[in-house]
Amino acid sequence: MVAGQPAGPDPEYRLYQDLAGWWPLISPPGEYAAEAAYLAGVLRTADIPVREVLDLGSGGGHLASHLAGTLDLTLVDRSADMLATSRRLNPGCAHVQGDMRTLRLGRVFDAVLVHDAIDYVTTEADLARVIETAFVHCRPGGIAVFVPDYTADTFRPGSGGGGSSAPDGRQGSFREWRSDPDPADDWIEVRYEFVLRAADGHTRVVRETHRLGAFRRASWLRLLAAAGFTAAAGSSVEVLHGERPAHLFTGRRALLTTPVATTPSGPVSGPGGCGRSR
Repeated sequence: MVAGQPAGPDPEYRLYQDLAGWWPLISPPGEYAAEAAYLAGVLRTADIPVREVLDLGSGGGHLASHLAGTLDLTLVDRSADMLATSRRLNPGCAHVQGDMRTLRLGRVFDAVLVHDAIDYVTTEADLARVIETAFVHCRPGGIAVFVPDYTADTFRPGSGGGGSSAPDGRQGSFREWRSDPDPADDWIEVRYEFVLRAADGHTRVVRETHRLGAFRRASWLRLLAAAGFTAAAGSSVEVLHGERPAHLFTGRRALLTTPVATTPSGPVSGPGGCGRSR
């Protein structure tokens, strides 16, 4: 694999291409409920009321499905196949295909959420571009929340897995093995093995290796501050409900102190956002 994979899950990975329809079994939506509850609490700590949220790297929409009842979500992902999976789960949400490094929707949101899709950013230059995207889409007084799976300060090699079954007999499961070929750089490798059993009993095994970012805490805080955010590691406040993620970085955009000229928000393609009646 070459250095510097594209920001956001690379559609060339089979997991985000022809295997996207298996995602609800490989990583069931219900497993995201507790973390979504925690992150909703973090979003509410912004200096303004949070209603409109931009979700960068939304994938199959599993996290979003637990936020949609109270928030107006715009879901962005590079993979058309994952967006199709998300539309089935979140039919009321706006879905936009785009790259989190370069996306410009011409409007701002009360909050920007970047869940574990940020792991596919493997260079500091691209991480800075994603943070800039979050900043330009974040309304003054709003908050940007980043939830990487890994940081260089705490990474340890290991393994894991999961999966589930469907009522029709289909099963999807995975195993993963994590390693860091060169601790001096900003990425790690995760080897995946997916076991996919169709309703007729036919089973296939798919293996692929993903390159994922693992940046130092100090790098996160420096890049967030350089973009114009007030940066912090963790939520900066106590959030009582839900499962706190292992790593969380927040960027708060300062409230405006002087009036500025405003222009109408630009359009977003797709249906109306979750939770909003039109």
